[in-house]
Amino acid sequence: MGNICFLIGNIDHSGGTERVTTIIANEFAQKKFQVHILSLCSNDTPFFEQHENIKNSSLFNTNISMRRHLLTVISRIRKYLIEHQIDTLIVVDSISCVFTVPACFGLKINHICWEHFNFKVNLGSRFRNLGRWMAAKWCSRIVTLTERDKIFWVEQYPNIKEKISVIANPSLFENLDHQPSLENRTVLAVGRLDYIKGFDLLLEAWALVCKKIDERWMLNIVGGGQEEANLKQLTQDLNIESRVIFSGQQKNVDPFYKNASIYCLSSRNEGFPMVLLEAQSYGLPIVAFDCDTGPAEVVVDGTGFLISPEDIEDYASQLLKLIDMNELEYGNMCTVAKENNRKFYLENIIEKWVTEIV
Repeated sequence: MGNICFLIGNIDHSGGTERVTTIIANEFAQKKFQVHILSLCSNDTPFFEQHENIKNSSLFNTNISMRRHLLTVISRIRKYLIEHQIDTLIVVDSISCVFTVPACFGLKINHICWEHFNFKVNLGSRFRNLGRWMAAKWCSRIVTLTERDKIFWVEQYPNIKEKISVIANPSLFENLDHQPSLENRTVLAVGRLDYIKGFDLLLEAWALVCKKIDERWMLNIVGGGQEEANLKQLTQDLNIESRVIFSGQQKNVDPFYKNASIYCLSSRNEGFPMVLLEAQSYGLPIVAFDCDTGPAEVVVDGTGFLISPEDIEDYASQLLKLIDMNELEYGNMCTVAKENNRKFYLENIIEKWVTEIV
Protein backbone atom coordinates (compact mmCIF):
# COMPACT_ATOMS: atom_id res chain seq x y z
CA MET A 1 0.00 0.00 0.00
CA GLY A 2 2.94 2.38 0.55
CA ASN A 3 5.11 3.61 3.39
CA ILE A 4 3.92 6.70 5.29
CA CYS A 5 6.08 8.56 7.78
CA PHE A 6 4.81 11.20 10.21
CA LEU A 7 7.55 13.53 11.45
CA ILE A 8 6.64 15.08 14.82
CA GLY A 9 8.43 16.83 17.65
CA ASN A 10 7.80 14.19 20.32
CA ILE A 11 5.10 11.51 20.16
CA ASP A 12 5.56 10.96 23.92
CA HIS A 13 3.72 14.22 24.66
CA SER A 14 0.03 14.34 25.61
CA GLY A 15 -1.09 17.37 23.56
CA GLY A 16 -3.75 17.69 20.91
CA THR A 17 -1.25 17.51 18.04
CA GLU A 18 0.12 14.20 19.29
CA ARG A 19 -3.39 12.85 19.84
CA VAL A 20 -4.63 13.74 16.35
CA THR A 21 -1.43 12.45 14.74
CA THR A 22 -1.91 9.12 16.51
CA ILE A 23 -5.56 8.90 15.44
CA ILE A 24 -4.77 9.50 11.76
CA ALA A 25 -1.73 7.21 11.87
CA ASN A 26 -3.84 4.44 13.42
CA GLU A 27 -6.38 4.75 10.63
CA PHE A 28 -3.69 4.48 7.95
CA ALA A 29 -2.28 1.40 9.70
CA GLN A 30 -5.79 -0.07 9.86
CA LYS A 31 -6.00 0.39 6.09
CA LYS A 32 -2.80 -1.68 5.68
CA PHE A 33 -0.37 1.16 5.03
CA GLN A 34 3.05 0.73 6.63
CA VAL A 35 3.14 3.63 9.08
CA HIS A 36 6.20 5.16 10.73
CA ILE A 37 6.21 7.89 13.37
CA LEU A 38 9.57 9.63 13.53
CA SER A 39 10.06 12.00 16.47
CA LEU A 40 12.77 14.63 16.59
CA CYS A 41 13.36 13.85 20.28
CA SER A 42 11.69 10.93 22.04
CA ASN A 43 12.17 7.84 24.18
CA ASP A 44 9.87 6.01 21.74
CA THR A 45 7.10 5.58 24.34
CA PRO A 46 3.94 7.05 22.77
CA PHE A 47 1.50 8.71 25.16
CA PHE A 48 -1.58 7.63 23.18
CA GLU A 49 -2.40 4.05 22.24
CA GLN A 50 -1.20 3.08 18.77
CA HIS A 51 -1.98 0.39 16.23
CA GLU A 52 0.37 -2.55 16.77
CA ASN A 53 1.93 -2.23 13.31
CA ILE A 54 3.10 1.37 13.71
CA LYS A 55 6.88 1.73 13.92
CA ASN A 56 8.17 4.44 16.30
CA SER A 57 11.66 5.92 15.97
CA SER A 58 13.43 9.12 16.98
CA LEU A 59 16.39 11.14 15.75
CA PHE A 60 17.60 11.81 19.30
CA ASN A 61 16.66 10.32 22.66
CA THR A 62 17.30 13.56 24.59
CA ASN A 63 16.37 17.17 23.96
CA ILE A 64 18.96 19.05 21.93
CA SER A 65 19.21 22.36 20.13
CA MET A 66 17.78 21.70 16.68
CA ARG A 67 19.29 24.93 15.39
CA ARG A 68 22.82 24.01 16.46
CA HIS A 69 22.43 20.49 15.09
CA LEU A 70 20.65 21.56 11.89
CA LEU A 71 22.84 19.60 9.47
CA THR A 72 22.75 16.49 11.66
CA VAL A 73 18.94 16.63 11.86
CA ILE A 74 18.65 16.99 8.08
CA SER A 75 21.11 14.16 7.48
CA ARG A 76 19.34 11.78 9.88
CA ILE A 77 15.90 12.50 8.41
CA ARG A 78 17.20 11.86 4.89
CA LYS A 79 18.87 8.62 5.98
CA TYR A 80 15.64 7.41 7.60
CA LEU A 81 13.54 8.22 4.51
CA ILE A 82 15.93 6.34 2.23
CA GLU A 83 16.46 3.31 4.49
CA HIS A 84 12.72 2.80 5.04
CA GLN A 85 11.72 3.62 1.45
CA ILE A 86 9.20 6.23 2.56
CA ASP A 87 6.67 7.18 -0.12
CA THR A 88 4.79 9.89 1.80
CA LEU A 89 6.27 12.15 4.47
CA ILE A 90 3.74 14.07 6.57
CA VAL A 91 5.41 16.86 8.53
CA VAL A 92 3.39 17.58 11.67
CA ASP A 93 4.10 21.32 12.14
CA SER A 94 5.33 23.64 9.42
CA ILE A 95 8.43 24.66 11.40
CA SER A 96 9.98 21.25 10.74
CA CYS A 97 9.93 21.88 6.99
CA VAL A 98 13.18 23.74 7.66
CA PHE A 99 14.67 20.24 8.07
CA THR A 100 12.54 18.14 5.74
CA VAL A 101 12.76 20.27 2.59
CA PRO A 102 16.54 19.91 2.27
CA ALA A 103 16.31 16.28 3.49
CA CYS A 104 13.96 15.44 0.61
CA PHE A 105 15.94 17.11 -2.19
CA GLY A 106 16.36 14.68 -5.05
CA LEU A 107 14.08 12.05 -3.49
CA LYS A 108 10.77 11.03 -5.05
CA ILE A 109 8.67 11.57 -1.94
CA ASN A 110 5.15 12.91 -1.52
CA HIS A 111 6.11 15.67 0.91
CA ILE A 112 3.19 17.02 2.99
CA CYS A 113 3.20 20.02 5.35
CA TRP A 114 0.42 19.55 7.93
CA GLU A 115 -0.21 22.94 9.58
CA HIS A 116 -1.62 22.72 13.11
CA PHE A 117 -1.46 26.40 14.05
CA ASN A 118 -3.11 29.27 12.26
CA PHE A 119 -0.93 31.10 9.76
CA LYS A 120 -0.94 34.39 11.70
CA VAL A 121 0.68 32.74 14.72
CA ASN A 122 4.37 31.80 14.73
CA LEU A 123 4.75 31.37 18.53
CA GLY A 124 7.69 33.76 18.48
CA SER A 125 9.79 31.66 16.09
CA ARG A 126 11.11 33.06 12.82
CA PHE A 127 12.02 29.47 11.99
CA ARG A 128 8.29 28.77 11.66
CA ASN A 129 8.00 31.61 9.13
CA LEU A 130 10.95 30.14 7.23
CA GLY A 131 9.43 26.66 7.38
CA ARG A 132 6.16 27.92 5.92
CA TRP A 133 7.97 29.69 3.07
CA MET A 134 9.94 26.53 2.30
CA ALA A 135 6.77 24.42 2.46
CA ALA A 136 4.97 26.76 0.06
CA LYS A 137 7.87 26.58 -2.39
CA TRP A 138 8.88 22.92 -2.22
CA CYS A 139 6.31 20.68 -0.48
CA SER A 140 3.98 18.54 -2.60
CA ARG A 141 0.92 19.61 -0.63
CA ILE A 142 -0.04 21.73 2.37
CA VAL A 143 -2.87 20.68 4.67
CA THR A 144 -4.60 23.29 6.82
CA LEU A 145 -7.27 22.61 9.43
CA THR A 146 -9.67 25.38 8.37
CA GLU A 147 -10.85 27.26 5.30
CA ARG A 148 -9.90 30.54 6.93
CA ASP A 149 -6.33 29.40 7.43
CA LYS A 150 -6.18 28.30 3.79
CA ILE A 151 -7.11 31.86 2.84
CA PHE A 152 -4.24 33.21 4.98
CA TRP A 153 -1.77 30.89 3.25
CA VAL A 154 -2.98 31.77 -0.24
CA GLU A 155 -2.93 35.51 0.51
CA GLN A 156 0.77 35.19 1.39
CA TYR A 157 1.66 32.65 -1.31
CA PRO A 158 -0.84 32.96 -4.23
CA ASN A 159 0.92 30.29 -6.31
CA ILE A 160 0.06 27.48 -3.84
CA LYS A 161 -3.72 27.61 -4.35
CA GLU A 162 -3.77 24.34 -6.30
CA LYS A 163 -1.71 22.39 -3.80
CA ILE A 164 -3.42 23.30 -0.54
CA SER A 165 -6.12 21.15 1.07
CA VAL A 166 -8.38 21.74 4.06
CA ILE A 167 -8.86 18.72 6.30
CA ALA A 168 -10.29 19.34 9.75
CA ASN A 169 -9.32 17.35 12.79
CA PRO A 170 -11.71 14.47 13.50
CA SER A 171 -14.25 14.32 16.28
CA LEU A 172 -13.12 11.84 18.91
CA PHE A 173 -16.61 11.09 20.20
CA GLU A 174 -19.31 9.74 17.89
CA ASN A 175 -22.93 8.70 18.39
CA LEU A 176 -22.97 9.58 22.07
CA ASP A 177 -26.27 8.83 23.76
CA HIS A 178 -26.49 11.98 25.84
CA GLN A 179 -29.05 14.78 26.09
CA PRO A 180 -27.88 17.99 27.80
CA SER A 181 -30.16 19.91 30.13
CA LEU A 182 -30.39 23.50 31.33
CA GLU A 183 -31.28 22.01 34.69
CA ASN A 184 -27.59 21.22 35.19
CA ARG A 185 -27.03 24.99 35.44
CA THR A 186 -23.37 24.61 34.49
CA VAL A 187 -21.29 26.47 31.92
CA LEU A 188 -18.18 24.51 30.96
CA ALA A 189 -14.80 25.61 29.60
CA VAL A 190 -11.85 23.24 29.02
CA GLY A 191 -8.26 24.10 28.14
CA ARG A 192 -4.82 25.25 29.20
CA LEU A 193 -4.89 28.16 31.60
CA ASP A 194 -2.75 30.53 29.59
CA TYR A 195 -3.18 33.98 28.05
CA ILE A 196 -4.00 32.74 24.54
CA LYS A 197 -7.02 30.77 25.80
CA GLY A 198 -8.61 33.97 27.13
CA PHE A 199 -10.06 32.65 30.37
CA ASP A 200 -9.67 36.16 31.81
CA LEU A 201 -12.12 37.38 29.14
CA LEU A 202 -14.52 34.58 30.03
CA LEU A 203 -14.41 35.48 33.72
CA GLU A 204 -15.16 39.11 32.94
CA ALA A 205 -18.14 38.08 30.82
CA TRP A 206 -19.28 35.63 33.49
CA ALA A 207 -19.20 38.41 36.09
CA LEU A 208 -21.72 40.33 33.96
CA VAL A 209 -23.88 37.21 33.60
CA CYS A 210 -23.84 36.49 37.34
CA LYS A 211 -25.53 39.81 38.05
CA LYS A 212 -28.64 38.63 36.15
CA ILE A 213 -29.06 34.90 36.78
CA ASP A 214 -29.88 32.39 39.47
CA GLU A 215 -26.91 31.97 41.80
CA ARG A 216 -27.14 28.20 41.34
CA TRP A 217 -25.55 28.62 37.89
CA MET A 218 -21.83 27.86 37.96
CA LEU A 219 -18.87 28.21 35.59
CA ASN A 220 -16.63 25.13 35.65
CA ILE A 221 -13.12 25.60 34.22
CA VAL A 222 -11.27 22.32 33.55
CA GLY A 223 -7.53 22.59 32.95
CA GLY A 224 -4.25 23.69 34.44
CA GLY A 225 -1.55 26.14 33.48
CA GLN A 226 0.60 29.11 34.33
CA GLU A 227 -2.29 31.56 34.61
CA GLU A 228 -4.18 29.59 37.27
CA ALA A 229 -3.19 31.81 40.21
CA ASN A 230 -3.95 34.99 38.25
CA LEU A 231 -7.35 33.70 37.17
CA LYS A 232 -8.28 32.71 40.72
CA GLN A 233 -7.27 36.17 41.88
CA LEU A 234 -9.43 37.67 39.13
CA THR A 235 -12.50 35.79 40.41
CA GLN A 236 -11.92 37.47 43.77
CA ASP A 237 -11.44 40.89 42.19
CA LEU A 238 -14.71 40.40 40.25
CA ASN A 239 -16.44 39.02 43.35
CA ILE A 240 -17.46 35.80 41.59
CA GLU A 241 -15.24 33.27 43.40
CA SER A 242 -18.35 31.48 44.71
CA ARG A 243 -19.67 31.10 41.14
CA VAL A 244 -16.55 29.58 39.55
CA ILE A 245 -15.09 26.09 39.97
CA PHE A 246 -11.48 25.35 38.98
CA SER A 247 -11.42 21.59 38.43
CA GLY A 248 -7.77 21.34 37.38
CA GLN A 249 -6.34 19.17 34.61
CA GLN A 250 -8.34 15.98 34.03
CA LYS A 251 -7.59 12.84 32.02
CA ASN A 252 -11.27 11.94 31.78
CA VAL A 253 -13.42 14.90 30.72
CA ASP A 254 -16.54 12.83 30.03
CA PRO A 255 -18.34 13.58 33.33
CA PHE A 256 -17.70 17.30 32.94
CA TYR A 257 -19.32 17.41 29.50
CA LYS A 258 -22.24 15.29 30.72
CA ASN A 259 -22.90 17.63 33.64
CA ALA A 260 -22.73 20.80 31.55
CA SER A 261 -25.52 22.82 29.94
CA ILE A 262 -23.47 25.17 27.76
CA TYR A 263 -19.90 25.21 26.45
CA CYS A 264 -17.79 28.39 26.27
CA LEU A 265 -14.62 29.07 24.28
CA SER A 266 -12.92 32.41 24.88
CA SER A 267 -9.60 32.01 23.03
CA ARG A 268 -7.73 34.95 21.56
CA ASN A 269 -6.54 32.65 18.77
CA GLU A 270 -6.71 28.97 17.86
CA GLY A 271 -5.58 26.46 15.26
CA PHE A 272 -8.53 24.10 15.36
CA PRO A 273 -10.15 23.80 18.81
CA MET A 274 -10.86 20.13 19.42
CA VAL A 275 -12.84 21.04 22.53
CA LEU A 276 -15.60 22.44 20.31
CA LEU A 277 -15.96 19.08 18.56
CA GLU A 278 -16.04 17.37 21.93
CA ALA A 279 -18.71 19.78 23.17
CA GLN A 280 -20.86 19.24 20.09
CA SER A 281 -20.49 15.48 20.43
CA TYR A 282 -22.33 15.84 23.73
CA GLY A 283 -24.90 18.13 22.12
CA LEU A 284 -23.79 21.23 24.00
CA PRO A 285 -24.63 24.64 22.52
CA ILE A 286 -21.53 26.82 22.22
CA VAL A 287 -20.66 30.45 22.81
CA ALA A 288 -17.27 31.32 21.29
CA PHE A 289 -15.24 34.29 20.16
CA ASP A 290 -14.85 34.25 16.37
CA CYS A 291 -11.07 34.22 16.64
CA ASP A 292 -8.58 33.01 14.05
CA THR A 293 -9.01 30.13 13.36
CA GLY A 294 -11.46 27.31 13.94
CA PRO A 295 -14.61 28.41 15.78
CA ALA A 296 -16.32 29.59 12.59
CA GLU A 297 -15.80 26.12 11.07
CA VAL A 298 -17.60 24.41 13.96
CA VAL A 299 -20.16 26.86 15.34
CA VAL A 300 -22.72 27.29 12.58
CA ASP A 301 -26.34 28.53 12.56
CA GLY A 302 -28.39 26.81 15.20
CA THR A 303 -25.49 25.35 17.18
CA GLY A 304 -24.55 28.38 19.27
CA PHE A 305 -23.25 31.93 18.96
CA LEU A 306 -20.06 33.44 17.50
CA ILE A 307 -18.97 36.70 19.09
CA SER A 308 -16.62 39.35 17.74
CA PRO A 309 -13.19 38.79 19.31
CA GLU A 310 -12.89 40.13 22.86
CA ASP A 311 -16.36 41.73 22.86
CA ILE A 312 -17.06 40.85 26.48
CA GLU A 313 -20.46 42.55 26.73
CA ASP A 314 -21.87 40.75 23.68
CA TYR A 315 -20.37 37.48 24.91
CA ALA A 316 -22.26 37.89 28.19
CA SER A 317 -25.42 38.87 26.33
CA GLN A 318 -25.40 35.77 24.10
CA LEU A 319 -24.60 33.52 27.04
CA LEU A 320 -27.61 34.95 28.86
CA LYS A 321 -29.73 34.31 25.78
CA LEU A 322 -28.84 30.61 25.96
CA ILE A 323 -29.46 30.42 29.69
CA ASP A 324 -32.89 32.02 29.27
CA MET A 325 -34.03 29.68 26.46
CA ASN A 326 -37.11 27.54 26.92
CA GLU A 327 -36.78 23.76 26.82
CA LEU A 328 -37.90 23.45 23.18
CA GLU A 329 -35.47 26.07 21.85
CA TYR A 330 -32.62 24.63 23.85
CA GLY A 331 -33.42 21.05 22.85
CA ASN A 332 -33.50 21.98 19.15
CA MET A 333 -30.09 23.62 19.45
CA CYS A 334 -28.67 20.51 21.11
CA THR A 335 -30.01 18.35 18.27
CA VAL A 336 -28.51 20.58 15.57
CA ALA A 337 -25.15 20.58 17.40
CA LYS A 338 -25.02 16.77 17.31
CA GLU A 339 -26.02 16.66 13.64
CA ASN A 340 -23.36 19.24 12.73
CA ASN A 341 -20.73 17.12 14.45
CA ARG A 342 -21.27 14.28 11.95
CA LYS A 343 -19.25 16.01 9.26
CA PHE A 344 -16.21 15.69 11.54
CA TYR A 345 -16.61 11.93 12.05
CA LEU A 346 -13.35 10.07 11.62
CA GLU A 347 -14.50 8.05 8.60
CA ASN A 348 -15.17 11.29 6.70
CA ILE A 349 -11.85 12.85 7.68
CA ILE A 350 -9.70 9.83 6.85
CA GLU A 351 -11.42 9.50 3.46
CA LYS A 352 -10.14 13.00 2.59
CA TRP A 353 -6.63 12.05 3.68
CA VAL A 354 -6.64 8.93 1.52
CA THR A 355 -8.20 10.48 -1.58
CA GLU A 356 -6.54 13.91 -1.56
CA ILE A 357 -3.16 13.39 0.08
CA VAL A 358 -1.64 9.93 -0.14
